[in-house]
Amino acid sequence: MKFIFDNWMLIAIAMTSGILLFLPVIQGAVSAGLSPAAAVQLINREKAVVIDICEPGEFAAGHVVGSRNIPMGELEAKLAGAVKNKALPLILVCQSGARSGRALAIAKKLGYEQAQSLGGGLAAWKAANLPIEKA
Repeated sequence: MKFIFDNWMLIAIAMTSGILLFLPVIQGAVSAGLSPAAAVQLINREKAVVIDICEPGEFAAGHVVGSRNIPMGELEAKLAGAVKNKALPLILVCQSGARSGRALAIAKKLGYEQAQSLGGGLAAWKAANLPIEKA
């Protein structure tokens, strides 16, 4: 106990540095998914395929330009037919990013190793002032 009282400043510095080292790990877990800017780079540079997993009504209300609609319930059955090349990057999008996170597990199970979920979903895409289209 005497050691702690005598060296409280060193202990505080060690704890602070430990917290600062783990901060990026914690932030990465909270903001899981691909950022809109990174998604645009994948689309432009690596010809990534964008799959919107929203229901048809949500898709018609607004979606990423050039995306294909495969509702979440049909993803396992229809993804292989829609995207034949499993080596292409795949970006999964929903309204908020929650469903696309679950869809990511399905895509990985089907062999799409470069599949990623758009963090924040279509809401983050709109917040970044990126183009959307309506059907």
